[in-house]
Amino acid sequence: MNVSLKRRVWRRARGACEYCCMPSRFYRAPFQIDHIIARQHGGKTETKNLCLACYHCNLNKGPNIAGKDPASGRTARLFNPRSDRWEAHFFWDGPRLMGLTAIGRATVQLLDINHPAYVLVRGALFDGGVFP
Repeated sequence: MNVSLKRRVWRRARGACEYCCMPSRFYRAPFQIDHIIARQHGGKTETKNLCLACYHCNLNKGPNIAGKDPASGRTARLFNPRSDRWEAHFFWDGPRLMGLTAIGRATVQLLDINHPAYVLVRGALFDGGVFP
């Protein structure tokens, strides 16, 4: 991936994970450029298929394009930062990210966004007025 493309992805995301919204400046591991639709599923390395992701979200997402909605038990596609509006699928309950839709709930669950360690970090940042 060329440097220009990486810069465009970082700038568009404003340096924050496009799934959990964690700013890179508060995260210990380097952020990664995620293929929203994995290459193995035909996704291309182009701006409309790339997003910025923290290590935790990207590791848990892997090549998945769907997950299970815990409310209905049905398969739901994952949140797509290029075609979905974040606010339509998620809301903050303090430092916990909650899904409003099957897409949001499946994404929160599959990416393990509310892992206790990350909720603690977000809670401290939330209390400090620097997150979200």
